[in-house]
Amino acid sequence: MKVTTLGAAREVGRSAFLVNSNNTNILLDYGVLLKKEPLFPIKVSPNEIDAVVITHAHLDHSGCVPSLFLDENTSLEALATMPTFELSQLLIQDMIKISGFYLPFQYHDMMNMLNHARHIDYRKSHNIRDTTITFHESGHVIGGSTVLVENDEKRLFYTGDMNTRGSKVLRPADLDIGEIDMLIIESTYSQAEQVPRDQSERELVKYAKEVVERNGVFFIPAFSVERAQEIACVLKTYDFPYKIAMDGMALKTNDIMLRYPKYLRDSKMFRSSIEDVERITSWHRRKRVVKEPGVIISPAGMLVGGTAVFYIEEICKSQYNGIALVSYQGEGTPGRSLLDKRQVTYNGRTIKCLAEVNRFDFSGHNSRTELFEILDKVKGDPQVLTVHGDNLSCTKFAEEIVEKYGYRAHAPEAGEVTTV
Repeated sequence: MKVTTLGAAREVGRSAFLVNSNNTNILLDYGVLLKKEPLFPIKVSPNEIDAVVITHAHLDHSGCVPSLFLDENTSLEALATMPTFELSQLLIQDMIKISGFYLPFQYHDMMNMLNHARHIDYRKSHNIRDTTITFHESGHVIGGSTVLVENDEKRLFYTGDMNTRGSKVLRPADLDIGEIDMLIIESTYSQAEQVPRDQSERELVKYAKEVVERNGVFFIPAFSVERAQEIACVLKTYDFPYKIAMDGMALKTNDIMLRYPKYLRDSKMFRSSIEDVERITSWHRRKRVVKEPGVIISPAGMLVGGTAVFYIEEICKSQYNGIALVSYQGEGTPGRSLLDKRQVTYNGRTIKCLAEVNRFDFSGHNSRTELFEILDKVKGDPQVLTVHGDNLSCTKFAEEIVEKYGYRAHAPEAGEVTTV
């Protein structure tokens, strides 16, 4: 079994791994790294692969898959859970819509991808020629999967993005996979510990109450897929007594998630939380709600676009308001500028923020301790590839794995081929 690293090599973004077993070629993810100029994985010819697996809908894993479906008559299959396909369509369609940069595909190519979709459920094996694929629950995003690849008595486990804690919305990752010969593991927070989730939840709710009770508006810019819904569920669980409104693409995500109750940790609690939230769907209401004490949840999580741009410009005007950053804030984004400098810049105009700004840990990734807990449970003597982290997170993590477990571990470079 050979693995070619096509992306996510010592970086977070454009995840892509080509697995070759006895002339069967399976692509695990094919994402994009969104910067001012987007970065794509090393190109692979669709004619040379038998199937592409999408572990979950986030664009850094799904965003380049439509480029494999430029030919309407291709025999290539796309494999994912049903929620993953629906959410991937939502996110990719939005990327196409707002894109001011080159994309190696168009809308009809995304639709062709969906025409070649094969829905796979958790723990149900699927054969691709002489290779078997099995999805396991990842705990990262609804419908998200880890992937077990088996061929010729070799077993490879790819974590994609995973969360063994679970959340208010999702069950923890399923790690019951047996012995493995290779592990491709994310390294995002391998060198960092996150604040315990229950602590973050309590602090967020406390802060929200403080802001609303001083007659302010509490704004939470959040990723439209999962994070916005999780925050709504947290507020519901802690009996938050004030109005909660939600806006933007998160509303479409709500509708998709409600269609798949079996993928949720507690579908009744989720439905109750979402139904209690006011849906903001018009500019008339948007302009009013931003002046009313309460909570507003809206994408984009890094303030790069969406309805969040309108809200942040209004919320920043008053010292009575509060802003909670609950999503990762990438370098060069308005969210990072707000966090570091208390200002944001849109269309060449810099806005100073008078509102109070705080950050809360709500990552869907495992932190350092949990990554090592995963490795503690590994069975077999696998070769390990550390990916999906910055340079230090990947290389240092690999060194620590070698030292602690004795496994052959390293952080592959883009284009590198590893054989097991």
